Amino acid sequence: MTRPSPYTRSDFRLFRPLQTRWSDNDIYGHMNNVVHYLLFDTAVNGWLIDRGLLDIRNGDTIGLVVETGCQYFREIMFPDSVTAGILVTRLGNSSVTYEVGLFANEDDGAAAQGRFVHVYVDRETRRPKALPDDWRTALQEISA
Repeated sequence: MTRPSPYTRSDFRLFRPLQTRWSDNDIYGHMNNVVHYLLFDTAVNGWLIDRGLLDIRNGDTIGLVVETGCQYFREIMFPDSVTAGILVTRLGNSSVTYEVGLFANEDDGAAAQGRFVHVYVDRETRRPKALPDDWRTALQEISA
């Protein structure tokens, strides 16, 4: 198995600033691996909310994560600031594959990078729902 190279900031069109917290560090003094997944989710969903696409309280459409993965390259720890680069690598009828790079402080290379797939579903029935045109337009703006 060949180890992938870390993304660089130039691989992304969209960036979201994030901040590590005291509680993110584990007993080894670096950010616990589960926090990386929280940051991926926070970055993507925060952008969807800011764009007016996702209404987490009253919207008919919600995203369910059906697949995830992460590769780690360097440690991140509190009090590092983190910038998440977000890229759409696949845009399906009701699913979206996101790649997210986490950049510590001013580093150009990703400390960690993740991939996750959202399937967008009806809030009540939990059945897949086709992405509306405004979602598709916004997601194409950050597509590879």
